[in-house]
Amino acid sequence: MADVISYRDAVAEGIAREMRRDASVVCLGEDIGAAGGVFKTTAGLHEEFGPERVWDTPISEQAIVGAAMGAALTGMRPVVEIMFSDFLACCWDYLANEIPKVRYMTGGQVTVPLVVRTANGGGLGFGAQHSQATENWAFTVPGLKIAAPATPADVIGMMAAAVRSDDPVVFFEHKALLATKGSPPPPGHVVGLGRAAVVREGADVTLVALASTVQLALRAAEVLSGEGVEAEVIDLRCLVPLDAATVLDSLARTSRLVTVEENPYQGGWGATVVSIAADEGFGLLDAPVRRVTGECVPLPFADALEEQVVPTVAKVVTEVRRLAAY
Repeated sequence: MADVISYRDAVAEGIAREMRRDASVVCLGEDIGAAGGVFKTTAGLHEEFGPERVWDTPISEQAIVGAAMGAALTGMRPVVEIMFSDFLACCWDYLANEIPKVRYMTGGQVTVPLVVRTANGGGLGFGAQHSQATENWAFTVPGLKIAAPATPADVIGMMAAAVRSDDPVVFFEHKALLATKGSPPPPGHVVGLGRAAVVREGADVTLVALASTVQLALRAAEVLSGEGVEAEVIDLRCLVPLDAATVLDSLARTSRLVTVEENPYQGGWGATVVSIAADEGFGLLDAPVRRVTGECVPLPFADALEEQVVPTVAKVVTEVRRLAAY
């Protein structure tokens, strides 16, 4: 394998590794076959595994996820693509009301081992219906695991864990990260779901980020370092399971917490993280907890306006400066 791999290619590689390992893994979605996916995240799968295992579907999210649920109930491990995460709303009954409840309602007798992959997030000027970060939608539903990798290696390792999970996993692939590159992981690489990573060490403030906001937080940390403030950056990787222990462990060192998320302030995952910090780590805090989030408005199409709505390096730096001076 090459010295570097793109996030986009890592998606296809992660799926391919699991398809080679397990014949029960199949893919279904719109234009994922010969076309290689609208974001080219399934390129090469149709050629290697054929139409028996890579299924092009009609344009119906409800049909795609419904068929996947049936396949999962009868012994397969489907990997579904929903083209944009905004379109999860089109199959929400299956995703929120059927799939996550089967294992519980059958007392563990029946599992639904499927992965719903989807292109998530803004920053590319795709407008209000194709730019949302929707992790917070899935976060409200008990029974779903939620993965959102920030690097190509994590895409491959977390895809392996997601496909092998006996619980349904919603796998968010951030559109703004697709062209980014990183070192490819070794064969057999698995990143267990629910394990956060400390991607930068620091003693003054903890920045908790996810997916695209990890790079944002790292860039902000570099700016702050020039001002004498050393930020520790945590890549949560997953929202369910949520690795609160790593956050609290960091807070014990820094005593200050800022979450950086693309979800709107209203109902974003950062609210859960800061509430855990306030509940279980109150004695560790030397300052109020802060959240940098998306604004509670539909995402504008114009680049200059979208930048006002989504988190930016400048917004993170401003918030940390306020906390450092508290």
